[in-house]
Amino acid sequence: MTATAPLAVTMGEPAGIGGELSLKAWSLRRRDDRPFFVLDDAARLTALASKLGLEVPVQNVDRPAEAAHVFKTALPVLPVRLRAPVRTAHPDPANAPATLEAIERGVELALAGEIAGMVTNPIQKKTLQDAGFRHPGHTEYLAELAGGVDVAMMLACPELRVVPVTIHLSLAEAIRALDSAKIVRAGRLAAAGLRSLFGIERPRLAVAALNPHAGELGTMGDEEARVIAPAVEALRREGIDARGPAPADTLFHAAARTNYDAVLCMYHDQALIPIKTVDFTGGVNVTLGLPFVRTSPDHGTALDISGTGRADPTSLIASLRMADDMARRRGS
Repeated sequence: MTATAPLAVTMGEPAGIGGELSLKAWSLRRRDDRPFFVLDDAARLTALASKLGLEVPVQNVDRPAEAAHVFKTALPVLPVRLRAPVRTAHPDPANAPATLEAIERGVELALAGEIAGMVTNPIQKKTLQDAGFRHPGHTEYLAELAGGVDVAMMLACPELRVVPVTIHLSLAEAIRALDSAKIVRAGRLAAAGLRSLFGIERPRLAVAALNPHAGELGTMGDEEARVIAPAVEALRREGIDARGPAPADTLFHAAARTNYDAVLCMYHDQALIPIKTVDFTGGVNVTLGLPFVRTSPDHGTALDISGTGRADPTSLIASLRMADDMARRRGS
């Protein structure tokens, strides 16, 4: 892989805002940004750019190596054929194969060393599942495509990084599913990712409590003593600087954030509420444990504003720049 290897951006849900984000990200590119191409349908992007009044030329390429040259004057597109016409804000399961093809080809190119990393536009999980997709989301699907590797999700912005131990579960299910082994697994992946992707030689992990006041000595729950504290001790025995369980209501203010590099959170919203409060538009989803760089905007398909021109590309741009930083640390 050369220093000019591009990043690949996937189509995402074609009825959502992914196409608009890709067009806007190219139009807002900086001179020193790493080139990227999109795995998408050039005709739909051209029509979308015209509809939104975006002056973004679109040009097909045959292989990733062509993207660097094309990127200077047009948005490079490695073609993915849509199976049905796209109706803005109306996902169609008929186009699920195209959405998945873009992801699969991105992984193939990453594993072959033809790209520096991949950035995935948001998918509509229900639409994919209606077409037979059996995974909870991107993260699990990427893990399978990469050979069944162990992965974790990190949400990151310049001020905060969080890793949810349980992800797409109801709160009741997450509490039932939580155990020490899951916390240790997330801690290992977080520490390794902080070293390899963020260049932090000695990562510091804060571990959030599950219950209010960290259980208040057992009066508000025993998970801290029974589940979380043993996991923290196990991580420390492995040489990982892990501390906790700490009350979640005091973990995320500015002064507290100076004491750690990432927080292990016990359930989905315990992680996502603080990071979206700290940086709603600039958060980035990072998959830890993959043999390649993968980032994604920390938001969904936004069907309610799709096709209106109101989509904010800040998170996709942050995802591209974070993927570039990570690729450089890995020598890509």
